[in-house]
Amino acid sequence: MTVGLAENAAALAGREPDPVEDVDHTHDYTEPDLDHLDLAADPEKIDVITAWLRLMGDVRVIKKNQQFKGGNTKFMFRGVDAVLNAYGPICRAHGVVIMPICTTAEYRDIPTSSGGKMRECTATVTFRIYGPAGDHFDAQTMGEATDSGSRSTPKAQSVALRTLMLNGGMVPTEDRDADADDFERGEAPARTAESYRDEMVDPKTTPARLQTMYGEMERLRILRVLVVNETGDKELLVDIGNRLYYERGGK
Repeated sequence: MTVGLAENAAALAGREPDPVEDVDHTHDYTEPDLDHLDLAADPEKIDVITAWLRLMGDVRVIKKNQQFKGGNTKFMFRGVDAVLNAYGPICRAHGVVIMPICTTAEYRDIPTSSGGKMRECTATVTFRIYGPAGDHFDAQTMGEATDSGSRSTPKAQSVALRTLMLNGGMVPTEDRDADADDFERGEAPARTAESYRDEMVDPKTTPARLQTMYGEMERLRILRVLVVNETGDKELLVDIGNRLYYERGGK
């Protein structure tokens, strides 16, 4: 999970992920207090909601004790390993079983500044939570992750599982209250005609992307802005887009 977070940070920054050797993998997996539980005994045959409530009473706090350090990025987080470490033995003590029963995923490619690509997966996972008496209830969460290889899907599923246990278990983090700070949302700066020109003349820009850019430039009212094209001549943005669209096989 640490590498996945690194790649997410790198992708959002528009760069390739930092080498793995630059990442500090030091973790603090504090064991939950299980002295009051008899782990050798069979769990009481109670309904699943009661079992889940008892489980919530035993999982009190999971702090952000894991640290990521890579390149110029440094932050604290709680990975799925730390959450499983806290929940695993307590789930077994209370006879609670959590199983994924349905996963749907959406994918997209995120370009990097060096011309590479990161694969992003957004997974919606439905979990079935069984109690010691055999009854169950379902819960659904989402997870998002990126990877330069083929691991974005399992990473996204792990994030969904972590979200289920933290949110469904209402586990406090002892973090600063998000409402303690006020801020004003600023508007994102509009793209310039020259930035669209640069993207259009890039050989990697596909006809489908050129079509999307047409709508974006229309909303910004810059379709008929005159810019210098790839050959050094002045040309309207709309004409550059139309020409390159057909040159690259658009229909």
